[in-house]
Amino acid sequence: MSEQTADQTGDATEDIPTDYEVGQDNIQVFGLDFHNPVFIVSGLTIILFVALSLIFQQGAESFFTWLRPFLTSNLDWLFLIAGNAFVLFSLFLIVSPFGKIRLGGPDARPEYNYAGWFAMLFAAGMGIGLMFYGVSEPLTHYNASVAADAGQAGSDAPLMGAPGDPEAARRLAMAATIFHWGLHPWAIYAVVALALALFSYNKGLPLTIRSAFYPIFGEAVWGWLGHVIDTLAVFATLFGLATSLGFGAEQALAGLNHIFGIPDTDPWKVGLIVAITGCALTSVVAGLDAGVKRLSEINMILAFLLLVFVVAVGPTLAIVSGFFENIVAYARDIIPLSNPIGRNDDSFRNGWTTFYWAWWISWSPFVGMFIARVSYGRTVREFMICVLIIPTIVSIFWMTAFGGTAISQLMNGYEGAVSAELPVKLFLMLEHLPLASITSFIGIVLVIVFFVTSSDSGSLVIDTITAGGKVDAPVAQRVFWATFEGLVAIALLLGGGLKALQSAAVATGFPFALILLLMIWCIYQGLKGEQRALVEAQEAEATA
Repeated sequence: MSEQTADQTGDATEDIPTDYEVGQDNIQVFGLDFHNPVFIVSGLTIILFVALSLIFQQGAESFFTWLRPFLTSNLDWLFLIAGNAFVLFSLFLIVSPFGKIRLGGPDARPEYNYAGWFAMLFAAGMGIGLMFYGVSEPLTHYNASVAADAGQAGSDAPLMGAPGDPEAARRLAMAATIFHWGLHPWAIYAVVALALALFSYNKGLPLTIRSAFYPIFGEAVWGWLGHVIDTLAVFATLFGLATSLGFGAEQALAGLNHIFGIPDTDPWKVGLIVAITGCALTSVVAGLDAGVKRLSEINMILAFLLLVFVVAVGPTLAIVSGFFENIVAYARDIIPLSNPIGRNDDSFRNGWTTFYWAWWISWSPFVGMFIARVSYGRTVREFMICVLIIPTIVSIFWMTAFGGTAISQLMNGYEGAVSAELPVKLFLMLEHLPLASITSFIGIVLVIVFFVTSSDSGSLVIDTITAGGKVDAPVAQRVFWATFEGLVAIALLLGGGLKALQSAAVATGFPFALILLLMIWCIYQGLKGEQRALVEAQEAEATA
């Protein structure tokens, strides 16, 4: 066991008997330190993908256009069932006796205060997504719900909409949006993060995805089976990140086009991704505390100021009252929205929910490992509440403020945003408020900095996985992965745009959904061992 994990293991830890040492299978060459064959297989595959996508752009576009609807229409039931399982398991841990277990052992204490911790959780978790979909999704669902034909199978509206009833359509649109940004995505992140933190800090295993499966596969996780798990994690992370980075580039350029008239063309998108990836590389070199933490805190301040501005100058009373109404609507509709069978809203379920669940799952190795890295010393109950409940509440308020304002504008006759492309809807909503140029520019800055923090955090996580769990691998390796995150985003944008980005997220999310379902059982077994060790330590202390 490495010095770091040994030092982080508490007295009540029930160590897993293994002879594996962090980095024992690594290759050191040209100043690099990577885990063979995970780094080689994943790195060469990504390079080949980027090359083929850029060389055969038309073929790539046709393939991605076919891939996403094929996967979402055939695998929607699996993603919905998996999402529900993650939520139920996470809520169980909050109220179970396992909640008292501390990540790192009984004497472990957190490394970051709540403010810094929350900032990093949120910036890594879904910052770009909230900016991209905060206005566009509620507005789209509302418009579809009002116009829905209640007898039309395969409706774009959630739960077949609420035709002819604008208020009911508004509540349904907000409930459907919150469903996609509330408990389910954060439960996916929480499961992965808890597994990594538990088996690294409490069990003394490497901080990598394969470690979580020791209770099932034993020493086999250090062989080819573990290589496959970690390689799938790299693919899922990279393509999930590329999806978000592509969304960020689309929205940032849409904002620049809206404010400054910069052409919304492929060369400008590529140039923007290159420029922002360069900023991410600077953050990579600066390190976790000086880079990601500082940028995350700056972004949280800017996001908070923009949120306060929208609440203050928008329909303030409607936002405040709508926050509580939307919680009620979410609680009312979460079960029918989670139901995988007997529904007629195929376009909504496949086009929105299935894509989201696949996206969150593909992001989960990245966000989960990053959350685990910054959550040492928290109890399981504290961890689950802070990772699951609090971000859900913040997401509800964000969507209520931005989406609710856009819907109010539409209901009052302003139709500027409803027919626009998804990336520009935010800026058209802000245009109808005071100081539009300033707030739109802040929105662009937020998207860009979220882009940078996601790329930096993602390269850190991928590098940890491909280095066999080492958290202090050479910076050059993180530079490599940060560079290729940008290149994959470019390849997907040029090879099919948003459809290609979404297809990549769904394709990598499917195999990893199965891995995450197995992870639930592993966490349960690991927590049982920790609880047993705590009871034995207390009994020994009482009889001493």
